[in-house]
Amino acid sequence: MALTCASLLETYPEVWKNAIEHPFLQECQAGTIQPAQFNTWLVQDYLFALECTRMVARLLSLSPPDHFNVLLGGLGAIKDEIQWFRENAAKRQLVLGTPPQPTCREYCHLMASAGHQPYAVQALAFWAIEAAYNQAWKGHSPMPEPYTEFGDRWGNPNFSAYVEELARQADEALALADKTQQQAAEAIFLDIARLEQNFWQMAYQGDGASQLRDLQS
Repeated sequence: MALTCASLLETYPEVWKNAIEHPFLQECQAGTIQPAQFNTWLVQDYLFALECTRMVARLLSLSPPDHFNVLLGGLGAIKDEIQWFRENAAKRQLVLGTPPQPTCREYCHLMASAGHQPYAVQALAFWAIEAAYNQAWKGHSPMPEPYTEFGDRWGNPNFSAYVEELARQADEALALADKTQQQAAEAIFLDIARLEQNFWQMAYQGDGASQLRDLQS
């Protein structure tokens, strides 16, 4: 069977379920997440978004011209997202310059190292990252305030359509990939699913209160 985005989801349903379902998301939807835990996730996700921007730039440099529009649209969305993170952090008086936690650091390293892989592997990896966020937030929406905008940002129909386009482009690249590249794509999919699960869990391992700005400075 040819390797596709859909075939990976069919082959590893439990692995994917763990990536997109987590108590963090459930508690956000219930409105019971502790502010310090949400703050920890927010700051680490901002650091993730910075590295993801570099990943898309590397992906774009290898992509065929007919894939440009979708990827350029993604870069534009990430640009807006980074500013959105900064505005949310300012409202919560958070410091965005905090060091990455081990899981965030590992995830950023995976995105950076993916830049040494062929286009098909990179395209699959980027789809998996965006698909995990889309399905995770969509599956736990609607959310109450103050988390409504988070569910709306990643769970909305436009973002879902974008993820479908990324899947189509990744499938096109995988159809031309050799066995070694397809094996590498499968391996990075599993790594991303594991790191997504760990990233949600990371919210419970940090001290979000320590990321508050020093209001006396």
